[in-house]
Amino acid sequence: MHEFQVFTRWRPQPPNDTSSEIPRQYETHSNNSNLTSINLTPPTPKHKPWKSNPAFTQVFESTTTNETIFSALIPPTLPLVLTGQTCNFFAYGHSGSGKSHTIIGYDFAHDPRNFGLCLSTARALFAALDDESPNSPSEQIGLGLRMYELRKNTAFDLLNHRTKCHIRAGYDGATHLRGETELLPDGKVRVRPIVTRPCWRVEELRAALLAGLALRAVGSSTVHDQSSRTHAVVEVEVVTRALIDARDAVVERQSELVPVAKYATDVYIEESLKAVVKTEEGVYVPNPERGVDQARVDAAEARKREFEERVRRAEEFVEEVRGRKQEGRPALGGKFVFVDLAGSEYFREGMGAAATAGMAKQSPQEQQEGRQINTDLLALKEVIRARAMKQSRIPFRSSPLTMVLRSHFLGSNMEDSYSAMILTVSPSSAQFSATMNTLKYGNLVGAAGSEMKEEEKKKKKKKKTMR
Repeated sequence: MHEFQVFTRWRPQPPNDTSSEIPRQYETHSNNSNLTSINLTPPTPKHKPWKSNPAFTQVFESTTTNETIFSALIPPTLPLVLTGQTCNFFAYGHSGSGKSHTIIGYDFAHDPRNFGLCLSTARALFAALDDESPNSPSEQIGLGLRMYELRKNTAFDLLNHRTKCHIRAGYDGATHLRGETELLPDGKVRVRPIVTRPCWRVEELRAALLAGLALRAVGSSTVHDQSSRTHAVVEVEVVTRALIDARDAVVERQSELVPVAKYATDVYIEESLKAVVKTEEGVYVPNPERGVDQARVDAAEARKREFEERVRRAEEFVEEVRGRKQEGRPALGGKFVFVDLAGSEYFREGMGAAATAGMAKQSPQEQQEGRQINTDLLALKEVIRARAMKQSRIPFRSSPLTMVLRSHFLGSNMEDSYSAMILTVSPSSAQFSATMNTLKYGNLVGAAGSEMKEEEKKKKKKKKTMR
Protein backbone atom coordinates (compact mmCIF):
# COMPACT_ATOMS: atom_id res chain seq x y z
CA MET A 1 0.00 0.00 0.00
CA HIS A 2 1.35 3.45 -0.94
CA GLU A 3 2.31 5.83 1.87
CA PHE A 4 0.24 8.57 0.23
CA GLN A 5 -2.12 8.21 -2.72
CA VAL A 6 -3.63 10.97 -4.84
CA PHE A 7 -6.96 10.61 -6.66
CA THR A 8 -8.68 13.01 -9.05
CA ARG A 9 -12.44 13.46 -9.27
CA TRP A 10 -14.07 15.49 -12.06
CA ARG A 11 -17.35 17.06 -11.04
CA PRO A 12 -20.29 17.18 -13.50
CA GLN A 13 -20.70 20.27 -15.62
CA PRO A 14 -23.35 22.54 -13.99
CA PRO A 15 -26.53 22.87 -16.09
CA ASN A 16 -26.17 26.66 -16.29
CA ASP A 17 -22.54 26.46 -17.46
CA THR A 18 -22.54 26.79 -21.24
CA SER A 19 -18.76 26.70 -21.64
CA SER A 20 -17.04 23.75 -23.30
CA GLU A 21 -15.34 20.96 -21.37
CA ILE A 22 -11.56 20.88 -20.90
CA PRO A 23 -10.00 18.34 -23.32
CA ARG A 24 -8.00 15.81 -21.28
CA GLN A 25 -6.13 12.57 -21.81
CA TYR A 26 -4.71 10.01 -19.39
CA GLU A 27 -1.72 7.71 -19.55
CA THR A 28 -1.12 4.83 -17.14
CA HIS A 29 2.52 3.98 -16.48
CA SER A 30 2.97 0.28 -15.76
CA ASN A 31 6.63 0.79 -14.89
CA ASN A 32 5.68 3.32 -12.21
CA SER A 33 3.26 1.43 -9.94
CA ASN A 34 0.50 1.89 -12.55
CA LEU A 35 0.20 5.57 -11.67
CA THR A 36 -1.58 7.84 -14.12
CA SER A 37 -0.49 11.13 -15.68
CA ILE A 38 -3.00 13.73 -16.85
CA ASN A 39 -2.63 15.85 -19.98
CA LEU A 40 -4.73 19.03 -20.28
CA THR A 41 -5.30 20.82 -23.57
CA PRO A 42 -5.97 24.55 -23.06
CA PRO A 43 -9.31 25.91 -24.32
CA THR A 44 -7.72 29.16 -25.57
CA PRO A 45 -4.29 30.16 -26.95
CA LYS A 46 -3.54 32.27 -23.86
CA HIS A 47 -3.05 29.07 -21.84
CA LYS A 48 -0.31 26.51 -22.33
CA PRO A 49 -0.78 22.73 -22.46
CA TRP A 50 0.10 20.92 -19.24
CA LYS A 51 1.00 17.34 -18.43
CA SER A 52 1.55 15.88 -15.01
CA ASN A 53 4.06 13.31 -13.83
CA PRO A 54 2.83 9.78 -13.07
CA ALA A 55 1.29 10.89 -9.76
CA PHE A 56 -2.36 9.81 -9.64
CA THR A 57 -3.57 6.45 -8.36
CA GLN A 58 -6.95 6.73 -10.09
CA VAL A 59 -9.02 9.28 -12.00
CA PHE A 60 -12.80 9.38 -11.51
CA GLU A 61 -14.86 10.92 -14.29
CA SER A 62 -17.85 13.22 -13.76
CA THR A 63 -20.37 10.35 -13.81
CA THR A 64 -18.79 8.75 -10.74
CA THR A 65 -21.03 8.56 -7.65
CA ASN A 66 -20.00 8.98 -4.03
CA GLU A 67 -20.69 5.27 -3.59
CA THR A 68 -17.99 4.46 -6.17
CA ILE A 69 -15.51 6.81 -4.46
CA PHE A 70 -16.21 5.09 -1.14
CA SER A 71 -15.78 1.60 -2.63
CA ALA A 72 -12.42 2.52 -4.14
CA LEU A 73 -10.93 4.25 -1.09
CA ILE A 74 -12.37 2.97 2.18
CA PRO A 75 -12.74 -0.88 2.19
CA PRO A 76 -8.98 -1.47 1.64
CA THR A 77 -8.21 0.69 4.69
CA LEU A 78 -10.79 -0.76 7.12
CA PRO A 79 -8.44 -3.52 8.36
CA LEU A 80 -5.85 -0.87 9.27
CA VAL A 81 -8.30 1.12 11.40
CA LEU A 82 -9.67 -2.02 13.05
CA THR A 83 -6.14 -2.83 14.18
CA GLY A 84 -5.68 0.61 15.77
CA GLN A 85 -4.12 2.59 12.90
CA THR A 86 -5.09 6.04 11.61
CA CYS A 87 -6.09 6.69 7.99
CA ASN A 88 -6.33 10.24 6.67
CA PHE A 89 -8.34 11.53 3.71
CA PHE A 90 -8.11 15.08 2.34
CA ALA A 91 -10.34 16.81 -0.19
CA TYR A 92 -8.49 19.53 -2.10
CA GLY A 93 -9.85 21.81 -4.82
CA HIS A 94 -11.21 25.23 -5.58
CA SER A 95 -14.57 26.33 -4.17
CA GLY A 96 -17.51 24.71 -5.93
CA SER A 97 -15.52 21.77 -7.26
CA GLY A 98 -17.18 19.17 -5.02
CA LYS A 99 -14.94 18.81 -1.94
CA SER A 100 -17.73 18.95 0.63
CA HIS A 101 -19.96 16.77 -1.53
CA THR A 102 -17.23 14.11 -1.57
CA ILE A 103 -16.24 14.25 2.11
CA ILE A 104 -19.47 15.29 3.81
CA GLY A 105 -22.22 14.64 1.26
CA TYR A 106 -25.55 16.42 1.10
CA ASP A 107 -28.22 13.70 0.85
CA PHE A 108 -28.14 12.27 4.38
CA ALA A 109 -31.68 10.94 4.53
CA HIS A 110 -32.45 9.24 1.25
CA ASP A 111 -30.00 7.55 -1.08
CA PRO A 112 -26.91 5.96 0.58
CA ARG A 113 -25.16 6.16 -2.80
CA ASN A 114 -24.92 9.91 -2.26
CA PHE A 115 -23.57 9.72 1.29
CA GLY A 116 -20.21 11.43 1.70
CA LEU A 117 -17.15 9.48 2.82
CA CYS A 118 -17.76 10.32 6.51
CA LEU A 119 -21.20 8.76 6.80
CA SER A 120 -20.53 5.87 4.42
CA THR A 121 -17.39 5.02 6.40
CA ALA A 122 -19.30 5.15 9.69
CA ARG A 123 -21.89 2.71 8.29
CA ALA A 124 -19.12 0.37 7.19
CA LEU A 125 -17.37 0.60 10.56
CA PHE A 126 -20.55 -0.14 12.51
CA ALA A 127 -21.13 -3.16 10.28
CA ALA A 128 -17.55 -4.34 10.87
CA LEU A 129 -17.77 -3.85 14.65
CA ASP A 130 -20.89 -6.03 14.98
CA ASP A 131 -20.57 -6.05 18.78
CA GLU A 132 -24.07 -6.83 20.04
CA SER A 133 -23.06 -8.78 23.17
CA PRO A 134 -20.31 -6.95 25.09
CA ASN A 135 -19.11 -8.32 28.43
CA SER A 136 -20.37 -5.14 30.14
CA PRO A 137 -21.98 -1.85 29.09
CA SER A 138 -18.63 -0.08 29.49
CA GLU A 139 -17.07 -2.47 26.96
CA GLN A 140 -19.65 -1.90 24.20
CA ILE A 141 -17.80 -0.78 21.08
CA GLY A 142 -19.01 2.29 19.27
CA LEU A 143 -17.66 5.25 17.35
CA GLY A 144 -16.46 8.53 18.81
CA LEU A 145 -17.13 11.55 16.59
CA ARG A 146 -15.08 14.75 16.74
CA MET A 147 -15.86 17.60 14.40
CA TYR A 148 -14.19 20.99 14.30
CA GLU A 149 -13.13 23.66 11.86
CA LEU A 150 -9.90 25.63 11.63
CA ARG A 151 -9.92 29.31 10.80
CA LYS A 152 -6.61 31.16 10.90
CA ASN A 153 -5.04 30.27 14.29
CA THR A 154 -8.22 29.10 15.99
CA ALA A 155 -10.31 25.93 16.09
CA PHE A 156 -14.09 25.85 16.64
CA ASP A 157 -15.71 22.78 18.18
CA LEU A 158 -18.75 22.02 16.03
CA LEU A 159 -20.12 19.45 18.50
CA ASN A 160 -19.91 21.86 21.43
CA HIS A 161 -21.85 24.92 20.26
CA ARG A 162 -18.92 26.06 18.11
CA THR A 163 -16.83 26.73 21.20
CA LYS A 164 -13.61 28.57 20.44
CA CYS A 165 -10.54 26.39 21.04
CA HIS A 166 -6.88 27.33 21.15
CA ILE A 167 -4.16 25.47 19.26
CA ARG A 168 -1.20 24.90 21.54
CA ALA A 169 2.04 22.95 21.15
CA GLY A 170 2.99 20.98 24.26
CA TYR A 171 6.45 20.53 25.76
CA ASP A 172 6.61 17.13 24.06
CA GLY A 173 5.84 18.58 20.62
CA ALA A 174 2.27 17.28 20.61
CA THR A 175 -0.52 19.67 19.61
CA HIS A 176 -3.46 20.26 21.95
CA LEU A 177 -6.82 21.79 21.12
CA ARG A 178 -8.09 23.41 24.31
CA GLY A 179 -11.46 25.06 24.85
CA GLU A 180 -12.37 27.99 27.07
CA THR A 181 -11.22 27.84 30.70
CA GLU A 182 -13.92 26.85 33.22
CA LEU A 183 -13.59 28.03 36.84
CA LEU A 184 -14.92 25.34 39.21
CA PRO A 185 -15.45 25.24 43.00
CA ASP A 186 -12.38 24.88 45.28
CA GLY A 187 -10.19 26.75 42.81
CA LYS A 188 -10.27 24.01 40.17
CA VAL A 189 -9.64 25.10 36.60
CA ARG A 190 -10.89 22.84 33.82
CA VAL A 191 -9.89 23.20 30.18
CA ARG A 192 -11.71 20.65 28.06
CA PRO A 193 -10.29 19.33 24.78
CA ILE A 194 -12.36 18.97 21.62
CA VAL A 195 -15.56 17.09 22.54
CA THR A 196 -15.84 13.44 21.56
CA ARG A 197 -19.47 12.45 20.97
CA PRO A 198 -19.87 8.68 21.55
CA CYS A 199 -22.30 7.09 19.10
CA TRP A 200 -23.59 3.53 19.37
CA ARG A 201 -25.70 3.46 16.21
CA VAL A 202 -25.20 4.97 12.78
CA GLU A 203 -28.33 7.12 13.21
CA GLU A 204 -26.81 8.76 16.29
CA LEU A 205 -23.67 9.62 14.37
CA ARG A 206 -25.70 10.90 11.42
CA ALA A 207 -27.69 13.24 13.70
CA ALA A 208 -24.52 14.54 15.38
CA LEU A 209 -22.86 15.10 11.99
CA LEU A 210 -25.84 17.10 10.75
CA ALA A 211 -25.90 19.21 13.93
CA GLY A 212 -22.20 19.99 13.54
CA LEU A 213 -22.55 20.88 9.87
CA ALA A 214 -25.25 23.42 10.72
CA LEU A 215 -22.63 25.37 12.69
CA ARG A 216 -19.93 25.35 10.04
CA ALA A 217 -18.97 28.80 8.78
CA VAL A 218 -19.49 29.52 5.10
CA GLY A 219 -19.47 32.73 3.14
CA SER A 220 -19.80 34.13 -0.32
CA SER A 221 -16.70 34.19 -2.47
CA THR A 222 -16.07 35.30 -6.00
CA VAL A 223 -16.17 31.63 -6.99
CA HIS A 224 -18.95 30.07 -4.96
CA ASP A 225 -21.82 31.55 -2.91
CA GLN A 226 -21.48 28.92 -0.16
CA SER A 227 -17.71 28.74 -0.12
CA SER A 228 -16.00 27.19 2.91
CA ARG A 229 -13.71 29.73 4.49
CA THR A 230 -12.35 27.12 6.90
CA HIS A 231 -10.80 23.67 6.95
CA ALA A 232 -13.28 21.16 8.44
CA VAL A 233 -11.91 18.10 10.26
CA VAL A 234 -14.07 15.08 11.05
CA GLU A 235 -12.63 12.23 13.11
CA VAL A 236 -14.37 8.86 13.49
CA GLU A 237 -12.68 6.71 16.14
CA VAL A 238 -13.30 3.20 17.49
CA VAL A 239 -14.10 3.66 21.21
CA THR A 240 -15.80 2.13 24.24
CA ARG A 241 -17.54 3.85 27.13
CA ALA A 242 -14.61 2.81 29.31
CA LEU A 243 -12.17 4.66 27.01
CA ILE A 244 -14.33 7.80 26.96
CA ASP A 245 -14.64 7.72 30.77
CA ALA A 246 -10.88 7.22 31.19
CA ARG A 247 -10.14 10.27 29.03
CA ASP A 248 -12.67 12.35 30.98
CA ALA A 249 -10.91 11.28 34.18
CA VAL A 250 -7.63 12.73 32.86
CA VAL A 251 -9.34 16.11 32.36
CA GLU A 252 -10.69 15.97 35.92
CA ARG A 253 -7.30 15.07 37.42
CA GLN A 254 -5.73 17.95 35.47
CA SER A 255 -8.35 20.36 36.83
CA GLU A 256 -7.51 19.20 40.39
CA LEU A 257 -3.80 19.73 39.74
CA VAL A 258 -4.13 23.39 38.65
CA PRO A 259 -4.91 25.02 42.05
CA VAL A 260 -2.39 22.77 43.84
CA ALA A 261 0.36 23.65 41.36
CA LYS A 262 -0.53 27.35 41.60
CA TYR A 263 -0.36 27.21 45.40
CA ALA A 264 3.09 25.55 45.26
CA THR A 265 4.33 28.33 42.96
CA ASP A 266 2.84 31.03 45.19
CA VAL A 267 4.50 29.54 48.29
CA TYR A 268 7.88 29.41 46.58
CA ILE A 269 7.63 33.05 45.42
CA GLU A 270 6.35 34.22 48.80
CA GLU A 271 9.13 32.49 50.74
CA SER A 272 11.78 33.67 48.29
CA LEU A 273 10.65 37.29 48.67
CA LYS A 274 10.60 37.08 52.48
CA ALA A 275 14.17 35.78 52.49
CA VAL A 276 15.64 38.94 50.93
CA VAL A 277 15.61 42.65 51.74
CA LYS A 278 16.39 45.70 49.68
CA THR A 279 19.27 47.95 50.79
CA GLU A 280 19.35 51.73 50.47
CA GLU A 281 21.46 51.26 47.33
CA GLY A 282 18.63 49.23 45.78
CA VAL A 283 20.46 45.90 46.03
CA TYR A 284 18.69 42.76 47.27
CA VAL A 285 20.57 40.88 50.00
CA PRO A 286 19.68 37.94 52.28
CA ASN A 287 17.27 38.87 55.09
CA PRO A 288 19.19 38.47 58.38
CA GLU A 289 15.93 38.08 60.34
CA ARG A 290 14.18 35.49 58.22
CA GLY A 291 15.26 32.78 55.79
CA VAL A 292 13.28 30.57 53.44
CA ASP A 293 10.85 28.26 55.24
CA GLN A 294 12.06 25.26 53.29
CA ALA A 295 9.69 22.89 55.10
CA ARG A 296 6.71 24.91 53.85
CA VAL A 297 8.09 24.97 50.29
CA ASP A 298 8.81 21.23 50.39
CA ALA A 299 5.32 20.44 51.70
CA ALA A 300 3.69 22.42 48.88
CA GLU A 301 5.93 20.77 46.28
CA ALA A 302 5.21 17.31 47.71
CA ARG A 303 1.47 17.91 47.39
CA LYS A 304 1.99 19.14 43.83
CA ARG A 305 3.92 15.93 42.99
CA GLU A 306 1.10 13.90 44.49
CA PHE A 307 -1.45 15.47 42.14
CA GLU A 308 0.93 15.22 39.18
CA GLU A 309 1.18 11.52 39.93
CA ARG A 310 -2.63 11.27 39.84
CA VAL A 311 -2.61 12.83 36.38
CA ARG A 312 0.14 10.46 35.25
CA ARG A 313 -1.78 7.40 36.53
CA ALA A 314 -4.95 8.61 34.79
CA GLU A 315 -3.05 9.02 31.51
CA GLU A 316 -1.51 5.56 31.89
CA PHE A 317 -4.98 4.11 32.52
CA VAL A 318 -6.17 5.58 29.21
CA GLU A 319 -3.36 3.73 27.44
CA GLU A 320 -4.17 0.58 29.41
CA VAL A 321 -7.84 0.71 28.37
CA ARG A 322 -6.92 1.42 24.77
CA GLY A 323 -4.37 -1.38 24.73
CA ARG A 324 -6.68 -4.08 26.05
CA LYS A 325 -6.74 -6.91 23.53
CA GLN A 326 -9.70 -9.23 23.32
CA GLU A 327 -9.91 -12.12 20.91
CA GLY A 328 -11.99 -11.30 17.87
CA ARG A 329 -12.57 -7.66 18.82
CA PRO A 330 -11.16 -4.60 17.00
CA ALA A 331 -8.46 -2.48 18.61
CA LEU A 332 -9.56 0.76 20.24
CA GLY A 333 -8.27 4.13 19.08
CA GLY A 334 -8.16 3.33 15.37
CA LYS A 335 -9.62 6.22 13.43
CA PHE A 336 -10.53 7.73 10.10
CA VAL A 337 -9.73 11.42 9.72
CA PHE A 338 -11.49 13.37 6.97
CA VAL A 339 -10.34 16.90 6.12
CA ASP A 340 -12.44 19.15 3.88
CA LEU A 341 -9.85 21.78 3.02
CA ALA A 342 -10.76 25.40 2.38
CA GLY A 343 -11.05 26.48 -1.24
CA SER A 344 -7.73 26.31 -3.06
CA GLU A 345 -8.38 29.28 -5.36
CA TYR A 346 -5.86 31.16 -3.23
CA PHE A 347 -3.03 28.72 -3.82
CA ARG A 348 -0.85 30.31 -6.51
CA GLU A 349 2.60 28.81 -6.00
CA GLY A 350 4.49 28.72 -9.26
CA MET A 351 1.75 30.44 -11.27
CA GLY A 352 2.58 33.07 -13.80
CA ALA A 353 0.36 35.67 -15.40
CA ALA A 354 -1.04 33.15 -17.85
CA ALA A 355 -2.02 30.76 -15.10
CA THR A 356 -3.83 33.43 -13.10
CA ALA A 357 -5.49 35.04 -16.08
CA GLY A 358 -9.25 34.86 -15.94
CA MET A 359 -9.37 34.30 -12.19
CA ALA A 360 -12.01 36.39 -10.45
CA LYS A 361 -10.81 39.39 -8.48
CA GLN A 362 -10.86 38.75 -4.74
CA SER A 363 -12.30 41.10 -2.13
CA PRO A 364 -10.02 42.46 0.65
CA GLN A 365 -11.55 39.99 3.14
CA GLU A 366 -10.95 37.09 0.76
CA GLN A 367 -7.36 38.23 0.28
CA GLN A 368 -6.78 38.27 4.04
CA GLU A 369 -8.36 34.85 4.51
CA GLY A 370 -6.53 33.64 1.45
CA ARG A 371 -3.12 34.42 2.90
CA GLN A 372 -3.71 32.05 5.82
CA ILE A 373 -5.31 29.40 3.59
CA ASN A 374 -2.34 29.67 1.26
CA THR A 375 0.07 29.22 4.19
CA ASP A 376 -1.87 26.16 5.35
CA LEU A 377 -1.96 24.50 1.93
CA LEU A 378 1.73 25.16 1.30
CA ALA A 379 2.59 23.71 4.71
CA LEU A 380 0.43 20.64 4.12
CA LYS A 381 2.17 20.00 0.79
CA GLU A 382 5.59 20.24 2.44
CA VAL A 383 4.59 17.90 5.28
CA ILE A 384 3.27 15.30 2.83
CA ARG A 385 6.37 15.53 0.66
CA ALA A 386 8.72 15.37 3.66
CA ARG A 387 6.98 12.22 4.90
CA ALA A 388 6.97 10.65 1.44
CA MET A 389 10.70 11.34 1.12
CA LYS A 390 11.23 9.99 4.68
CA GLN A 391 13.00 13.13 5.82
CA SER A 392 14.17 13.27 9.44
CA ARG A 393 12.46 16.60 10.09
CA ILE A 394 8.78 17.04 9.24
CA PRO A 395 7.71 20.73 9.28
CA PHE A 396 4.47 20.27 11.22
CA ARG A 397 4.83 23.63 12.98
CA SER A 398 4.67 25.59 9.71
CA SER A 399 0.95 26.28 10.10
CA PRO A 400 -1.97 25.67 12.51
CA LEU A 401 -3.44 23.11 10.08
CA THR A 402 -0.35 20.92 10.01
CA MET A 403 0.12 21.30 13.78
CA VAL A 404 -3.38 19.87 14.30
CA LEU A 405 -2.79 17.07 11.80
CA ARG A 406 0.53 16.08 13.41
CA SER A 407 -0.96 13.43 15.71
CA HIS A 408 -2.97 11.95 12.84
CA PHE A 409 0.04 11.61 10.57
CA LEU A 410 2.09 10.15 13.44
CA GLY A 411 -0.76 8.07 14.83
CA SER A 412 0.28 5.05 12.80
CA ASN A 413 3.39 3.08 12.16
CA MET A 414 5.20 4.58 9.18
CA GLU A 415 5.07 1.33 7.23
CA ASP A 416 1.36 0.70 7.91
CA SER A 417 -0.01 4.24 7.72
CA TYR A 418 -2.22 5.36 4.88
CA SER A 419 -3.28 8.79 3.69
CA ALA A 420 -4.96 9.90 0.50
CA MET A 421 -5.92 13.15 -1.18
CA ILE A 422 -8.93 13.50 -3.46
CA LEU A 423 -8.50 16.37 -5.90
CA THR A 424 -11.88 17.72 -6.96
CA VAL A 425 -11.79 19.59 -10.27
CA SER A 426 -14.21 21.21 -12.70
CA PRO A 427 -14.33 20.20 -16.38
CA SER A 428 -15.51 23.68 -17.36
CA SER A 429 -13.12 25.52 -19.66
CA ALA A 430 -14.03 28.69 -17.72
CA GLN A 431 -12.32 27.09 -14.72
CA PHE A 432 -9.23 25.91 -16.62
CA SER A 433 -6.74 27.86 -14.46
CA ALA A 434 -8.25 26.69 -11.18
CA THR A 435 -8.42 23.08 -12.38
CA MET A 436 -4.85 23.10 -13.68
CA ASN A 437 -3.53 24.53 -10.43
CA THR A 438 -5.40 21.94 -8.37
CA LEU A 439 -3.80 19.21 -10.49
CA LYS A 440 -0.39 20.88 -10.15
CA TYR A 441 -0.71 20.70 -6.38
CA GLY A 442 -1.69 17.02 -6.53
CA ASN A 443 1.17 16.37 -8.94
CA LEU A 444 3.69 17.80 -6.46
CA VAL A 445 2.22 15.70 -3.64
CA GLY A 446 1.81 12.46 -5.57
CA ALA A 447 5.08 12.63 -7.47
CA ALA A 448 7.09 12.78 -4.22
CA GLY A 449 6.01 9.28 -3.21
CA SER A 450 6.57 8.05 -6.75
CA GLU A 451 10.11 9.48 -6.79
CA MET A 452 10.88 7.86 -3.45
CA LYS A 453 9.69 4.45 -4.63
CA GLU A 454 11.76 4.74 -7.81
CA GLU A 455 14.82 5.52 -5.69
CA GLU A 456 14.14 2.48 -3.51
CA LYS A 457 13.81 0.30 -6.62
CA LYS A 458 17.16 1.57 -7.93
CA LYS A 459 18.84 0.88 -4.58
CA LYS A 460 17.46 -2.67 -4.48
CA LYS A 461 18.54 -3.27 -8.06
CA LYS A 462 22.02 -1.92 -7.29
CA LYS A 463 22.35 -4.24 -4.28
CA LYS A 464 21.40 -7.25 -6.40
CA THR A 465 23.94 -6.24 -9.03
CA MET A 466 26.69 -5.90 -6.42
CA ARG A 467 25.96 -9.40 -5.14
